[in-house]
Amino acid sequence: MSLSLIFACFWVLAAAGVAMLPMRRQYAPGLALLVMAPVLIGVIFYEHGWLFGGVALFGFLSMFRRPLMFFGRKALDLPVQEPEVEHDT
Repeated sequence: MSLSLIFACFWVLAAAGVAMLPMRRQYAPGLALLVMAPVLIGVIFYEHGWLFGGVALFGFLSMFRRPLMFFGRKALDLPVQEPEVEHDT
């Protein structure tokens, strides 16, 4: 298995771990994973071709569908619903 696929496996585990955090603690690690994903997917496309790259892209879009829809709607100036953040009292 190539190094890029090993990193992709760790990325998936990290994303699943971040998803288990409370919403207010997801922003920083989630944003880091969101920024890192296109680079990793590009490397997978380059090293393994369109089939593995497509699977990686589909997995990324599946896991980050809500944030991507939020940023897409915001970029197109469509109405967005801000995520609810729980605060400690």
